[in-house]
Amino acid sequence: MTTSSHTPVLIIGSGPAGLTAAIYAARAGYTPTVVGGYEFGGQLMLTTRVENFPGFPDGIMGPELMTAMRQQVENAGAKLVDRNVSKVDFSSRPFRIYVEDEEYVADAVIIATGASAKWLGLESEKRLQGRGVSSCAVCDGSFFKDQDVVVVGGGDVAMEDSLYLSKIAKSVTVVHRRDKLRASHILQQRAFTQPKIRFVWNAVVEEILGEKKVEGVKVKDVKTGQVSVIRCSGVFVSIGHQPNTELFKNYIQLDEKGYAVAKERTMSSVEGVFLAGDVADHVYRQAVTAAGSGCMAALDAVRYLEVTRGHQ
Repeated sequence: MTTSSHTPVLIIGSGPAGLTAAIYAARAGYTPTVVGGYEFGGQLMLTTRVENFPGFPDGIMGPELMTAMRQQVENAGAKLVDRNVSKVDFSSRPFRIYVEDEEYVADAVIIATGASAKWLGLESEKRLQGRGVSSCAVCDGSFFKDQDVVVVGGGDVAMEDSLYLSKIAKSVTVVHRRDKLRASHILQQRAFTQPKIRFVWNAVVEEILGEKKVEGVKVKDVKTGQVSVIRCSGVFVSIGHQPNTELFKNYIQLDEKGYAVAKERTMSSVEGVFLAGDVADHVYRQAVTAAGSGCMAALDAVRYLEVTRGHQ
């Protein structure tokens, strides 16, 4: 292992939360290190046009937005490391973060590793991501105005997405593998009484149809084995998200779904370790809210460093 590198603030994650945190920490004079991983930029790197991030009246492509944010971080003086964190040790201060064969020592850590959408695991699903396949109705729903869309899932997220899309799309078809929903009663009632929403029960999506864009889905009845095709322009996979917290489970408090728990503002259960973005947010999950929480986490980390250094 190479010699340890010391940094006052180490940020894990390179989505809107991590990069915004880096900008604020750098501007406060605490030159941060951002360990962004090999897959830089977070979920926005998988999206096409982003039309709900303030400041871009004509929208901006997701990768373009993240590239611009990265440049802003570099201009602010932060150090970017495009490798993955292999393990952490928050048991004592300063904290130790291991990036493959290199050890980093940090006085404060901001966790901004986000959450990953759960997918169906189909080749056609991956191929058509950004071409009609999405995991975020709020992000991409506006592209399907007056068109037919399919929502896959039966929980709260699926019903929230379906209700949101029903205000935009021509029709919403919910494909669910069981014969009843797992969503809360109030969401079920709203969905059942929305005339634009229909349900296909006991069915799984076997394939998403289309070459360059989504043209439909092939579904299979799990009881009869019968296969049918539903024509649509968009498919929203709404089976939940998995927070990227595996690295931290032995050190910080997580809730029953694996999301990091903030104890005081953005501070985790470990003093000096802060949380930003979707890693601690299973409600909003938007780029702008992630960026805002990155600002908050950085300001909290700076205050923490000022207080702790003042007591030394």
